[in-house]
Amino acid sequence: MSADTDQHSVMGNRLVFSVWAWLLALTGVEVFLAYEQLALHVMIILLMGLSLVKAGLIMGYFMHLRFEKKSLILTLVPAMVVVISLLAIFFPDSLRLLHMRPS
Repeated sequence: MSADTDQHSVMGNRLVFSVWAWLLALTGVEVFLAYEQLALHVMIILLMGLSLVKAGLIMGYFMHLRFEKKSLILTLVPAMVVVISLLAIFFPDSLRLLHMRPS
């Protein structure tokens, strides 16, 4: 192995497979929930929450943000908060289309 390869091997195989297993388990829970008869708002909250956890794991470990400098994290986290806030604000507006649809 070269010295350049050693510098980039921050994550060991055990950690990669552990994160992968958590992502797989969370996906399994999401698929299971898709077949359950839950209220629409409960289903959306659960699936969005699980998706945020999965996105955090992917960004933290597979995009290596967990190992980056704090300045990069402090740049990306506020942007993510703004995007999630905008989705939370504008998503309920899309539900009005259900009421506008002719029966």
